[in-house]
Amino acid sequence: MTDTTASAVSAMPRGGPDASWLDRRLQTDRLEYLDRDDVDELKQKVVRALDRGGRRRHGIYGRCARIVRDEASGLRAPKILELGAGLGGLSEKLLELHPTAEVTVTDLDAGFVATIAESAVGRHPRATVRVMDATAIDAPDGAYDLAVFALSLHHLPPPLAAQVFAEGTRVARILVIIDLRRPPAPVHAVVLGAVLPFTRLLPLTHDGVISSMRAYSPSALRALARHAHPDIDVEFRTVHIGPTVAVARRRPAHH
Repeated sequence: MTDTTASAVSAMPRGGPDASWLDRRLQTDRLEYLDRDDVDELKQKVVRALDRGGRRRHGIYGRCARIVRDEASGLRAPKILELGAGLGGLSEKLLELHPTAEVTVTDLDAGFVATIAESAVGRHPRATVRVMDATAIDAPDGAYDLAVFALSLHHLPPPLAAQVFAEGTRVARILVIIDLRRPPAPVHAVVLGAVLPFTRLLPLTHDGVISSMRAYSPSALRALARHAHPDIDVEFRTVHIGPTVAVARRRPAHH
């Protein structure tokens, strides 16, 4: 990769290289409480609220787990790596849904990993819990059948997000990225205008607004994958309502 390419991806809008004038202005470098270490009480409120919502009967953890299960449907006992697992809700649902999957549950936050290790997931015979960085995965090439990074890519700036594509497709045959859908710019502007007054009062709303402004569009995800490695192909499984679902694979090398 050239310095020009690296510079281009660093400056790429969250809406992608073809983002409109308005879309380019509906983004921010501001951090969510979830990404900060100086607001522990607010961070914990957000973490707990997200985890409660994800674990509900029709919560996002179950939806994400079904997406992963379907991608691994042709494998008898798939080895699955969850990156950025938070408190482990997705992996817990996945272990319930897939009776033979072996799941390695990881997060960069050692505190989250300690919480997972003490939970039912940590005691599950088909689960392994580890501290791991999604941008520098401590595993050999091809160690997993599938890697999943759910609801976390928007936290990363473009160069690090590209590293997730590079590393995820290196250690796994399939990389599934599940993340917030970036709204069309006019809709996004209206929603932000209605919600912004509440961000000082509600920590989850504060983080939700920032998340929406940092979410990547499909064209941005394709650009990140191309930057990560020229042989990475990306397909989208996104449905009408729900998160963006991107499935990335590396084309086999030809000798």
